Parts: sequence; C-alpha cells; structure tokens
Amino acid sequence: MATIVQGKKKYIPALGYDQLTGYYDLIVRLTMPEQEFRKRLIDAVAPLSGETILEFGAGTGQNLIALQQRNNQIHLTGVDIDPKVSAIAARKIAKHGFRLQLDLYDGATFPYEDHSFDKVFSSLVFHQLDSETKHACLQEIYRVLKPGGRLVIGDWGRPASIWMRCAFYLVQLVDGFKTTHDNVKGRMPAFISRAGFKDVCESDFINTGIGTFCYYLATK
Repeated sequence: MATIVQGKKKYIPALGYDQLTGYYDLIVRLTMPEQEFRKRLIDAVAPLSGETILEFGAGTGQNLIALQQRNNQIHLTGVDIDPKVSAIAARKIAKHGFRLQLDLYDGATFPYEDHSFDKVFSSLVFHQLDSETKHACLQEIYRVLKPGGRLVIGDWGRPASIWMRCAFYLVQLVDGFKTTHDNVKGRMPAFISRAGFKDVCESDFINTGIGTFCYYLATK
C-alpha cells in the first residue's frame, strides 16, 4: 500500500498506488456495472435545479459529469485530496464543456463555510479511510451541509452473500484490510449516525464483480 505525503497530508491513491491512478476508470468499468451503479447514485442524489451540491472525493470526475448531465441547472463542486486524480477530472470535465468547481483540501478541513451545500455525496471513498478519518470526514460533511441537507454515500458494505464476501478480498488486498474492515462489517450507518445525522438508512445495494456496493442516505 502506497501512502503519498504532501507536507503533513497523507492519503491513499484511488487504486492504492499513485502510478495506477491513470487506470482507475478502466478498472471500474471492468469490475463493476458502471452505468447502473452510477445511475442509482445520481437517482439517490436527486439533483434539483438551483441546488448547491458537493462531491467529497470527486476522483476522476465521472460522477460530477453524470450529475451535470442529469440536471445542468445545479451548482456543482468537487473536492479531493489527490492533485493527480483532480487533474484527470479537470481535463475530462473541460472536454465535456462543463464549468464546475474542483478544489483540493488538506485532509482535515474542507475549504468551505458552514452550511454551504444543499447536498453532499460521495462514492468509493470511505472504504479507503480508517475509522478515525471516516468520523472526521463525516463531521466535516455535517458542518458544510445546510440544516435539512441530504447526505448520499455509495460504497462497499456488508456482503450480500458468501460469494460477494470472497470477491471483496480483492478490494481489501488493494486498499487495505484496516480501512475496509468497517465497511465489510456493515458499520457505515453507525458512523453516519455518530456524526450527528438522522434518518440514516441503507436504501439500496448492487452486487458487483468485486463485492456488494451499498447506498446510504441521511439528513442533517
């Protein structure tokens, strides 16, 4: 497992190693039903015209592009800690002709004021964070959400079958057993509730070639 250090900032790249970042989109296409899992994610976010929406861990920008295509009357922002993956996102977004805000953050505090967003969503990020960092990031999301705002998280969860559990070992080998342990145990709803959110639920899941991908909803 490679950990990149930028000053005091530490993070795990999208596929565990910085040199694999450029292959991220290809790996997702090969291992997951990409069109379906992204559609369900965007359905859960349910973007409404005029809303301000943040993606935590915007990665290569695929979700931002899909969301903008669903409703181009929203105000979208993406934040990530990895400058290399953010550069990939910027190129892809520009190619589509979209003008979205992409920000880097220091791994601790989001660069936004309290109550800045109507909705915050995240996909395939939290399984890369240890327990302490999961909680800290959820607290930051809670801070920047407006009262009554919605949180949507799509990530690996408790496997739906023994076959999904076996398949998920591949993810754990790449992203680490320590960070993925909480996800595979189905603990994400507890983390979300602990950060102060209400109406927390696992609304849906989809089985993929490498595990069970779950959708978690909550309200501030």
